[in-house]
Amino acid sequence: MLALPGQNNNAAVATVFIELINEAFKQHRLWREQGDMLTYCQWAVDFKARLNQALQVWRGTVGYAAGLLLISLRDKADQWWYFLEYPHVPPDNNLAERSLHLAVTKRKVSGDSRSMERFKQTAHLRACYPDLSLSNSFCNCFFP
Repeated sequence: MLALPGQNNNAAVATVFIELINEAFKQHRLWREQGDMLTYCQWAVDFKARLNQALQVWRGTVGYAAGLLLISLRDKADQWWYFLEYPHVPPDNNLAERSLHLAVTKRKVSGDSRSMERFKQTAHLRACYPDLSLSNSFCNCFFP
């Protein structure tokens, strides 16, 4: 079961907050499916109270890194839990990141980089590809 405050509670805290996060995503999904705004808003008020209570109970009982996360959950609650006030915004709303994901993956797989130096190196290597196919000489490209 869950450990009591005062011990090394990182695993216990993780369990508590994962359950809260899972509940939030589940309730948001139910709201999207059923559209019952009144029920969702009532649940959100109760959820925020339980979340704040959990933050108060566990914040001083965890290690440094977990403590930073809990402080962030408290201090940036308007960002973390935006979808509680505005359910039309999905809890995993990061359309810009999802839009860029494929392009970033392609860039990484192809060896490109965001730095100008790496861009120049990649351009030089790609310029060598036609030379390699015509002359079968790998060294001509790198040691002109």
